[in-house]
Amino acid sequence: MNIASLKEVVSAEEWQLRVDLAACYRLVALYGWSDLVFTHISARLPGPEHHFLINPYGLMFDEITASSLVKVDQQCNKIIDSPFPVNPAGFVIHSAVHEAREDIQCVLHTHTRAGVAVSAQKGGILPISQQATFVLASLAYHDYEGVAFRDEEKPRLQADLGNANFLVLRNHGLLVTGKTIADAFLQMYTFENTCRIQLDAQAGGELITVNPQIVKGVAEAMRVQTGGMGGAFAWPALIRKLDRADPSYKN
Repeated sequence: MNIASLKEVVSAEEWQLRVDLAACYRLVALYGWSDLVFTHISARLPGPEHHFLINPYGLMFDEITASSLVKVDQQCNKIIDSPFPVNPAGFVIHSAVHEAREDIQCVLHTHTRAGVAVSAQKGGILPISQQATFVLASLAYHDYEGVAFRDEEKPRLQADLGNANFLVLRNHGLLVTGKTIADAFLQMYTFENTCRIQLDAQAGGELITVNPQIVKGVAEAMRVQTGGMGGAFAWPALIRKLDRADPSYKN
């Protein structure tokens, strides 16, 4: 695809956010969490205008670049002209989360096989792994209401999410909120592996659960694990990995 660069059109701050968000899309594809052209990762742009970046609907995640990301307002109107549409169903979920959570910059939503499978389990996320303890420390659930294209679902989704960082969309998939794009990616990495481990463990016999007191203290353990940096601790290494594979996301 030949898409004109926006590097000289937008601010340096917006450009860096575009590069990071495009990198996140490529990493999601690299780790096998994408669902063809479906699902979304959105990022809030700084400033009072309530503008967001989201994927051009119809592109595979491994095709997305900094310049191809679509800039929209809270009503999904394009701020910068783009030849690509935006998926209204995907935007309903993302706009609802951003509207309710001024503290977060990035929303990452997936339809992975493991995530959807666990979302359909009555018991949800089980306390059976170290990864699960990180998720359980900030977890919420939202019941399935069909394809999310109706604004009337927003208040219920917002109420269910509350201040949680991890959201199981029942019978649908996984969603995380991050103060940065790097935080959101690391949280989804943990969420996805939690689900994969759970399904594998359930296939192997009787399960041992983690002491609830350990789950209560996990926030401090996570802070120590990342040196207090959250996703920023792993992000530079992930960018180096991505650059070795294909640096075209920066275009």
